[in-house]
Amino acid sequence: MAASTHLHEAWPALPLAEWQDTRSTLHLWTQMVGKIRLACVPLVNHWWNVPLYVTARGLTTTAMPYEARSFQIDFDFIDHQLLIQCSDGARRTLKLEPRSVADFYQELLHQLAELGLYVKIWKVPVEIDDPIPFDQDHEHASYDPEYAHRFWRALSQAGRVLEVFRGRFLGKCSPVHFFWGSFDLAVTRFSGRRAPARDGADRITREAYSHEVISHGFWPGVGDQDAAFYAYAAPSPQGLAGFHVHPKEAYFNDALGEFLLPYEAVRTAANPDHKLLSFLQSTYEAGAMLARWDRTALERLE
Repeated sequence: MAASTHLHEAWPALPLAEWQDTRSTLHLWTQMVGKIRLACVPLVNHWWNVPLYVTARGLTTTAMPYEARSFQIDFDFIDHQLLIQCSDGARRTLKLEPRSVADFYQELLHQLAELGLYVKIWKVPVEIDDPIPFDQDHEHASYDPEYAHRFWRALSQAGRVLEVFRGRFLGKCSPVHFFWGSFDLAVTRFSGRRAPARDGADRITREAYSHEVISHGFWPGVGDQDAAFYAYAAPSPQGLAGFHVHPKEAYFNDALGEFLLPYEAVRTAANPDHKLLSFLQSTYEAGAMLARWDRTALERLE
């Protein structure tokens, strides 16, 4: 059982090559659940109504309204089940196991319908290449419980440190939340100033980047990129790419326009928290200084 293995590793190994198929399937499963949340809750600035949240067992939508009731959907990566719970006490579960996206989608809709929850979502995944509608996707069907468990534990550790970093900021700041579209854990700080309009930006981008931000987060692996922490500023101030940041393993990825710090460098460090916090703080300071943020007003000094 996944929960009984590698417990000595506070920060578990997460090589993408070992769980890429599971990662891809989980990405699509979380998109289904995330789209249900998107359909049920009102818009919050910068799409903060969209993400999922890390729990003591996995990921959750938190409570969502449905007529006079509320319900929530939780991924449990300890007992490996999807749990749907309603405010009237009704509940249903789906086993997390190797099964196609199409099968998972149909079973999820069936269980919701049994609970009297009829939620319509757009069936096409977002932010991935060559998306296949959920009900037609028989290609993605992997689930390795060991790596699903490791994925959640990595999110938990990353989220714990991101919360410490979040607490240092007095200005407007997002929660630490998991975006199911890009499949990353993120926290975003705001200068308080509006950002210049982006030419040709769609509605999603306009809302997300309506104000100046410096964002930090954790990717559990994307494309051919192993798990990494990231940092970027939007708009990106001139000179950011050449700014010296910490720790020594951090670097600026020109293709992404972001600083990256390999997860492996953090998890194998003598003090992972210190190494990650040095990355978060130094990349924030680089962006805030170059963009001339009012740091005295925005930062907790004591």
